[in-house]
Amino acid sequence: MKPFLVLLSAVAGMFAQTDPLSLPRIVQKEGRYALLVDGAPYLILGAQVNNSSAWPAVLPKVWPAIEYLQANTVEIPVYWEQFEPEPGRFDYSTVDTILGQAREHHVRLVLLWFGTWKNASSHYMPLWMKRDPERYPRMIGANGRLVDSPSPHAPATLAADKHAFAALMRHLKATDPHRTVIMVQVENEAGTYGSVRDHSPDAQKAFEGPVPAELLAALDKHPGSPSATWSEVFGADADEFFHAWSVAHFIGQVAAAGKAEYPLPLYANAALRDPLHPGPPGSYESGGPTDNVLPIWKAAAPALDVLAPDIYQDDPARYLKALELYRRPDNPLFVPETGDSPASARFFFAALGHGATGYAPFGIDYTGYSNAPLGAARLDEESLAPFALNYTLIGPIMREIARLNFEGKLQTAVEEKDEHSQTLAFGVWKAVVSYGLPQFGFGNNPRGNPEPIGRALVAQLADNQFLVAGLFCRVDFQLSDASSGKQREYLRVEEGKSIRIWNGDQTDWGLNFTAAPQVLRVTLGAY
Repeated sequence: MKPFLVLLSAVAGMFAQTDPLSLPRIVQKEGRYALLVDGAPYLILGAQVNNSSAWPAVLPKVWPAIEYLQANTVEIPVYWEQFEPEPGRFDYSTVDTILGQAREHHVRLVLLWFGTWKNASSHYMPLWMKRDPERYPRMIGANGRLVDSPSPHAPATLAADKHAFAALMRHLKATDPHRTVIMVQVENEAGTYGSVRDHSPDAQKAFEGPVPAELLAALDKHPGSPSATWSEVFGADADEFFHAWSVAHFIGQVAAAGKAEYPLPLYANAALRDPLHPGPPGSYESGGPTDNVLPIWKAAAPALDVLAPDIYQDDPARYLKALELYRRPDNPLFVPETGDSPASARFFFAALGHGATGYAPFGIDYTGYSNAPLGAARLDEESLAPFALNYTLIGPIMREIARLNFEGKLQTAVEEKDEHSQTLAFGVWKAVVSYGLPQFGFGNNPRGNPEPIGRALVAQLADNQFLVAGLFCRVDFQLSDASSGKQREYLRVEEGKSIRIWNGDQTDWGLNFTAAPQVLRVTLGAY
């Protein structure tokens, strides 16, 4: 058997046997996380469809985009208004259609429960709830006016949402034995615009009452009195922290009701505040899992496995900061929504480098709808191509990448404007990643791409063996100890599984990657 095949066999030993009947779950080791699907680490190469693209008549415009992208997982909504058209009567037909078609197209699903909250509003509540605003109220702002956001202090709303979400999860357990659905999002970008918190009578009573003891314990707060109010404990942050607790506690109860029926991994997604320069409360969605209230959400909603950032940033510093804020020892990193601009495709590699268990650009279908600026082109294969390159490259080794990331053996590099070279440290070795052209000849070092599109990943398989992949870049290796006087030698560079061995022009100037989806297994020596 060839050396690299022996190595692969040993590397994959821990998860060599997959179990298609095992329940998806998230596992943690030394602050790193993996999503196990069929008993082995799984990387979500995701795509989220547009908000109104989960209706059966529209699905034919979804699957061609998913196939072109080479996604392995589709994030798709379940609409409460369709799911429960009358109180207590559940219509499973659309869910069943989505499940069946996903299986036909050989993709997994992440279902998005558009329940009480969708982008801060209650617009996906069933019609019978919308027609009864006294029983299922909106919030009241500080000025006494109604706010277009559901009140988290409405017992009837909570009871209805728990009942419906539990019915959905119970149905999945009964009808999805092959684990087509691997995770479920509970609500969507919960929180509020237009008011920092609810000022309804019930909310005001709770705000003027004591801070819950479990939150004080989680935040290690020790007020002088057990009856200390929100204002007394949190001062200027009281309104925002109170609303975060209220929304998270509501959603945590919905999540717990669903998990009691079928314990799939559950998550809530966040509409972010500015990761670098956040404005004051009220300038962003208040109450949701923004970076400043993540400990509150963790305490209030323990049934949620992940708090996930929706990252719509083209600025690299802000994008990378958002990844950093949500990669926590107590929180797996998962990017369930991100922008679909071609320039941002390289951030998929940045997410991998931060240990992400999954990633999904938003709006992936051919319905003709786009959230792009007025006049911008609608989604087509040309605009999808940079993302399709990512998934075409990583898809065949998805399990291995997920496992290596879980083991802490993978690093990535992403091109920045005016930064043409980056170094990744691996003990005795360092990998030098440079971007653009030229790539051949003495002294012809890459000088950057016209736009920053280069990206690379390097994972250490053994002391002197690496997995290397990239796009629009060069990867070369050097000994970390330059004083040794030794030089690196490529003992063997193998493309894929027995495709070919690289040598000559392919290795004399470093390992050069263009738009071709090539994965190399590299064995190094020194002389």
